[in-house]
Amino acid sequence: MKRLDVAVIGGSIAGLTTACLLARSGHAVTVFERSAAALTGRGAGIVTHPGLRAVLARCGAPAGAGDLGVTVEGRRVLDRDGTVIAERSLPQVLASWGRLYGLLLDAAPPDSVRYGAALAAVESDGARVVAFFEDGRRISADLLVGADGQFSTVRSRFLSGVAPRYAGYVAWRAVVDAAALAPATQEAIGGHFAFCLPPGEQILGYPVPGRADEAAGLCFNAVWYRPTEEAALAALLTDTGGVRHALSIPPGRIKAAVLESMRADAARILAPPFAEVMLRAEQPFLQAILDIETPTMIPARGVALIGDAAFVARPHVGMGATKAMEDAAALADALDAAGGDVDAALTAFEARRRAYGAAVVARGRDLGAYLQAQQRGAAERAAAERFRSPEAVMAGTAVPPDVPRA
Repeated sequence: MKRLDVAVIGGSIAGLTTACLLARSGHAVTVFERSAAALTGRGAGIVTHPGLRAVLARCGAPAGAGDLGVTVEGRRVLDRDGTVIAERSLPQVLASWGRLYGLLLDAAPPDSVRYGAALAAVESDGARVVAFFEDGRRISADLLVGADGQFSTVRSRFLSGVAPRYAGYVAWRAVVDAAALAPATQEAIGGHFAFCLPPGEQILGYPVPGRADEAAGLCFNAVWYRPTEEAALAALLTDTGGVRHALSIPPGRIKAAVLESMRADAARILAPPFAEVMLRAEQPFLQAILDIETPTMIPARGVALIGDAAFVARPHVGMGATKAMEDAAALADALDAAGGDVDAALTAFEARRRAYGAAVVARGRDLGAYLQAQQRGAAERAAAERFRSPEAVMAGTAVPPDVPRA
């Protein structure tokens, strides 16, 4: 095995998983994260899958259900008055983003993450990859991994024509301490993966480990999807200081009028348990739902894209973290099999993962088609009809697509 110098751009789930796995294969790995400090505490709920837990174990991190979060046994759908109108058995482990991130950060090689390292440019000369940072740093590597998310600087350098595509709806996200919810709300949704389906909309929620002390207590994580015309998006994503955000507004920066309108709608159209969650949320946040699909995961010699830098599927698939971690595992496997030959490894890696990433994006589009402000074409209209019923929503949401992982 040839020992490689590997630079990983982005220190979130995908980047930390890459560092853990490649270091365990004997490579020298450095992660460059643009944020000034660790990202602990960001994000909300994550649905875990067997693939995620298998990769986490390979990283040397605790990967049992109790290590990750909360197990629910099934799903239910509530109507407008809170009556349960459909149920389905489907055991799943539900984690918080912070819990998963913390496990990976603890498992990462000591001193392998460089914070405050914002990538400015990257070049590939065929033999080495050179990264330039905004603080003047310059590094050279055998392999550069773009794990820098949906607005990836690495991707934009080599695939400038690939851009996020607005899906036609937004998501309001909220996390509330479960103990603060009324007993009736806890009974109705607190121990389930639960849904409510107002006409043309969807809200779902499930319990996750508590935020303040992730070793104890529970929170309830909710996501409310609402159709929004693109013309109205700019006003929603402009914060209290007049800054227009591309994807989401940081908690505490949403305009009061926007929050008041959301809460009034929650009280008016959501089942009472979900309305309580949205009304009690102290810092809900808003994000536009996007699709991203790249034509290649190896945009230049010695460069790989993984996780959201390559494909962003709508959240209904519940595969963002799992897909990112499986991408990292596939890259590590390909390097091992090729004995450190980067060109051969990247060719094998793309053959194994690109079709799967595209399939996950397509699945997300199908599941979310009925939530769009408008359907584009016959295929989207057909998907909108197929996936809007309570039974279809329960069966399809956060369930891996039935396509080969290769």
